Amino acid sequence: MKKQAGVSLIGMLIIVSLGAFVLFLGFRALPAYSEYFAVQKILNAIAKESNSETSVAEIRRNFEKRADVEYVQSVGAADLNVQRQGAKVVLSMEYERRIPVAGNVSLVFAFNPSSSARPGD
Repeated sequence: MKKQAGVSLIGMLIIVSLGAFVLFLGFRALPAYSEYFAVQKILNAIAKESNSETSVAEIRRNFEKRADVEYVQSVGAADLNVQRQGAKVVLSMEYERRIPVAGNVSLVFAFNPSSSARPGD
C-alpha cells in the first residue's frame, strides 16, 4: 500500500487558525498605522507652509484643524514639539498606541513622526 503524503485535517486546522490569528493582528494594527501616516502627512504639510514668522500657537491650531479632518484621535496639539532652526521649522511628537487583543494582552506601538521640511520645498 502506498503511504499518503500531505497535511492532515488537524494540521490544516492549525495552519488556518494561525493564519487567521495573524490576519486578526494585522487588521487590529491597520488603524494605528493609518493614523501614524496621517500625522506624518500633517506634520510635513504644516512644516512646508510655516515660516519664521508663524507663531507656535498658530502651528498648533493648524495641527488641530488638520487632525480633525484626518480623524487623528491619539494625539493633540499639546503633544506637538515645535523647534525653529533659522528659517526652518521642525515639528515632531512621540506617542504610544495600545490596542487590546484579548484579556490583558495588547499590541503596543511607539510612534515618533517628525518633519523638517523647509518652506517652499
